[in-house]
Amino acid sequence: MKANHFYVTTPIYYVNDVPHIGHAYTTMLADVLARYHRLLDMPTFFLTGTDEHGQKVHNAASEAGITAQEQADRTVVRFLEAWKKLGIAYDDFIRTTEKRHTAVVQDILKDLYDRDEIYRGEYEGWYCVSEERFYTEKELVDGKSPEGKPVERIVEVNYFFRMGNYQEWLIDYIDKHPEFIQPDFRRNETLGFLKKPLGDLCISRPKTRLPWGIDLPWDSDYVCYVWFDALVNYISAVGYLRDDDQFNRWWPASYHLIGKDILTTHTVYWPTMLKAMGIALPQTIFAHGWWLVGGEKMSKSVGNVTDPMEIMDLYGIDALRYYLMAEMTLGQDATFTEGKFIKRYNSDLANDLGNLVSRVLKMIARNAGGAIPRPGEAGDAENELRAQTLGAVEAMEEHLRGMSLDRGIGRAIDAVRAANRYFDQMQPWKLAREGDTERLGTVLYNSAECLRIVSGLLYPVIPTKMTELRRSLGLRDDEIEPHLASLREWGGLEPGRVLGSVQALFPRIEKPKEAKPGAAAVPKPKEKKMPTEEPEAEIIDIDTFAKVQLKIAKILRAERVPKADRLLRMDITLGDEERQIVAGIAEHYAPEDLVGKSIVVVANLKKAKLRGLESHGMLLAASGAGKVRLLTLDEELPPGSSVS
Repeated sequence: MKANHFYVTTPIYYVNDVPHIGHAYTTMLADVLARYHRLLDMPTFFLTGTDEHGQKVHNAASEAGITAQEQADRTVVRFLEAWKKLGIAYDDFIRTTEKRHTAVVQDILKDLYDRDEIYRGEYEGWYCVSEERFYTEKELVDGKSPEGKPVERIVEVNYFFRMGNYQEWLIDYIDKHPEFIQPDFRRNETLGFLKKPLGDLCISRPKTRLPWGIDLPWDSDYVCYVWFDALVNYISAVGYLRDDDQFNRWWPASYHLIGKDILTTHTVYWPTMLKAMGIALPQTIFAHGWWLVGGEKMSKSVGNVTDPMEIMDLYGIDALRYYLMAEMTLGQDATFTEGKFIKRYNSDLANDLGNLVSRVLKMIARNAGGAIPRPGEAGDAENELRAQTLGAVEAMEEHLRGMSLDRGIGRAIDAVRAANRYFDQMQPWKLAREGDTERLGTVLYNSAECLRIVSGLLYPVIPTKMTELRRSLGLRDDEIEPHLASLREWGGLEPGRVLGSVQALFPRIEKPKEAKPGAAAVPKPKEKKMPTEEPEAEIIDIDTFAKVQLKIAKILRAERVPKADRLLRMDITLGDEERQIVAGIAEHYAPEDLVGKSIVVVANLKKAKLRGLESHGMLLAASGAGKVRLLTLDEELPPGSSVS
């Protein structure tokens, strides 16, 4: 990564539907990262946009009885409006139908074709319209794509990029640059994919089947394949082939933020394309997890897609931004329920931060004439609060580098809790009654100074509310957007600063609110109602439980299930027999770390099939704090031993 810049991108989103929480999360994450790097005074460029070519856009337009361009023009507005309402401060929004993009794509295609990196050939295979991807027979699972989507058989002449020529180079590059694909288990997933022969990439569609796309410059009967078109946005937006100064300023990208479902396109297609073009690779491709609802990935077909605008209308922009950033451990899946949302809001924002703001500012208004008081000499309690608060600043910098924002946010809230404890222990209301104005001023000043620093740390996450707080603390307009240097030093609040208006920042949510008439941009269908909590477990009696046979098993072999992010296939022994089980723990355990472990399994389950693989039994694991851990023994017992 160039030390002198920060360039972050989101995927560009299809214009065949409306934005959902998945889109909003990636875009908010990019926005938060960009804001933090601006806080570091680092030149920053944040790119997002829309993918406006391809089969799905063409189909959506046909169903609506309009042209594909009209479909794109209508739908892109939904993204532009959503990002504005959600406080997304991007530097550029690119549309792949713009001339500045299409011209660059055609120039790249012509150059690669002239250098024989692209050739004409016949293709026969299975095509998935919803994923815009071809699959081989071996890749299909029960006659569908690995994601469970329908496919159709296609035989046609097309143009191909010689991607297979770069397989060994890519493997070597990934091995030598561990930061290129993050988190680490995603890098291992890509390397696993590259163990099989890497074929060439079909980069065209005949207009007889798909008329909507960028024309191939040497054959107007074909349009460019959507992925080869879409990925180029990352360089076309920053001046590639058009503005060398701009391109050299921002490229290579610091982070391509993606969902884990488009890992292969970004970690295999994109780097081989860049290598063929002679362009440096991005520093890091970071794949985050999915937001789950009721234990399932959000999906339009399932009907569990959550509209971020509805959540915003109910609870506010900053409440939504805070939950999404604080709840998900980057790289892992997270669950979105209204109950969890309200619980975290009330705990972190209403009870901790909001309560501290109210207590401190009201006491300053009542007992210090509405201006920041002058502190006296600091004692042990003040020194401890200062250490806690400045430690949160240091931790945030560390967690920003490590892409563990949830932990950085957690440290900021820890400082708030430390300030609440300090406030309770010092009892400023008692000092006020006793007339100890010097000590009272010290307590109120240090509490307010903690708020100044915490408000700066949380500004990239919840900019609207932290702007209100910083104004309430008497900061001038030119001080509202913080700089890290001002947060590293204790004592930035000058005594005598007059407080701004003091209002409740985060009113407690007593129960789920009903949307005001006309508040939500799109009425929420009943079948898509957000769960208020995780489903409750069914109560069973002891006789029912006694039917479950729990036994000790030893893992003999383990490997990842191809095309399945979360699944591992394991051979286990129960002493007198060997079995195969499949479990969704691949994001938490590497296969090589499991071999030899003794685990607890449910031994009398009927055989089941997962992704076409037989699974005979179920292992037991515990989950919490974004982690999954197997139940193991504190002392070895022979495989087959009963657990009671």
